[in-house]
Amino acid sequence: SMADKLIYLATPYTGFKGSREEAYRLACLKAAELMEEGYTVFSPIAHSHSIEVEAGWHPKSGEFWLKQDFAILAYCDELWVYKLPGWDTSYGVAEEIKFANSYDIPVKEIEYA
Repeated sequence: SMADKLIYLATPYTGFKGSREEAYRLACLKAAELMEEGYTVFSPIAHSHSIEVEAGWHPKSGEFWLKQDFAILAYCDELWVYKLPGWDTSYGVAEEIKFANSYDIPVKEIEYA
């Protein structure tokens, strides 16, 4: 069933066409919506943005976060790409898709209305 699947919700962050705060908010809202529909979801941006803010870090590099994120993505059943503005030129999203493809993790795209 869908509830047994762990979904990794990929969204653009530094590549988002807008502020990082807005990218974070939209990622959280989509994760919440999917969770309410019964899905089990991990949003790397919800996790990393809040940690950066509380730790007072200047944004860490994409490589820093991908090391954290890939450790989780490796255990996920599906990668869902939420097509927020900038998703198609986002370094992080592209790397997440490459990783998923190399580990035979199915990739699905979700439209942004």
